[in-house]
Amino acid sequence: MSVYEHFRREERPIIDHFLDLKDQVSKYYAPKLTDFLDPRRQKILHSVIGGEEITFALSGGHAEAERKRALILPPYREAREQDFGLSYIEVDYPSRFADLSHAQLLGALLGTGLVRSKLGDLIVSDGRVQFIAATEVEKFLLMNLTSVGKTAVTCRKIDRASLIHSEESWLESEGTVASLRLDAVMAEIYHLSRSKVSELVARGMAKVNWQIVDRKDFYIEEGDTLSLRGYGRSKIIVIAGLTKKNKIRLRYGKLK
Repeated sequence: MSVYEHFRREERPIIDHFLDLKDQVSKYYAPKLTDFLDPRRQKILHSVIGGEEITFALSGGHAEAERKRALILPPYREAREQDFGLSYIEVDYPSRFADLSHAQLLGALLGTGLVRSKLGDLIVSDGRVQFIAATEVEKFLLMNLTSVGKTAVTCRKIDRASLIHSEESWLESEGTVASLRLDAVMAEIYHLSRSKVSELVARGMAKVNWQIVDRKDFYIEEGDTLSLRGYGRSKIIVIAGLTKKNKIRLRYGKLK
C-alpha cells in the first residue's frame, strides 16, 4: 500500500520531506528536529513514521499545545524537553488602552518576514499575550516585533513555567447559508461577500482542517475548522437543519 494513498495530492511534498528525514535518521543515527507542525501534519508524520524502529516525539511547550515540533529519533534514543528548541516569549503592551487579538498577533509575527512553521501556539488571555517560537528565531523576534496592529509592543523571553494555561476562547454565533460550499460558509462567518471570499480562496488563503483549499465549491461539514488569512479561525459547531425558506442553519464559533 502506498504511503500517499490516504492523503491529498498537494500533501505529497510534506510526506516526501518526512520520508527524507526518516532516511537521514536511519543512515546517520542522529535525531532530526522539524519545524512546528499543525495537527494535520502531525497525523501525516504518524502515518509515515509511526510503529517502526525510527520513532518520533512531539512537543509544543505545554500540555494543550496544538502546534508542535517533532523530534525524529533513531532506535534506543529518548527525547528531552530541551531537544525541541522551544522559546517562550511574552508581549508587553498597554493593556489598559488596547486589546490585542490572536489574528492581530499572527499578522504582526508574519509581518516580520517569518514563516508560520517557525511559530508555535499563540496565547491571548485576560490582557496577556504570549507565544512559542523556534529557538533559532528568538533573537530576531525580540528585536523585530515592535508593534501589533497600531499598538507599540516590546517582547521579552520567559520560562516555560510562566506560560498562561488557558483554554481557547470562542465567540459563538448563529446564521444561515444557501449552501455548505466554502465560499458561502466563509462569507457568513467573516461577513464578507462571496466574491471576496472566492478571490481569497483562489489565492490559497483559506484552510479547512489546517489544509489549504483553493476550491470555492469545497463542501463544509459539521466539526470542520476553518481559517481565512487575515480574518482568523472559526469552527462549525452544529449544522442545524433548514429554515422555512430552505436555508441551512449554522452555529459556528470564531476564535477571539
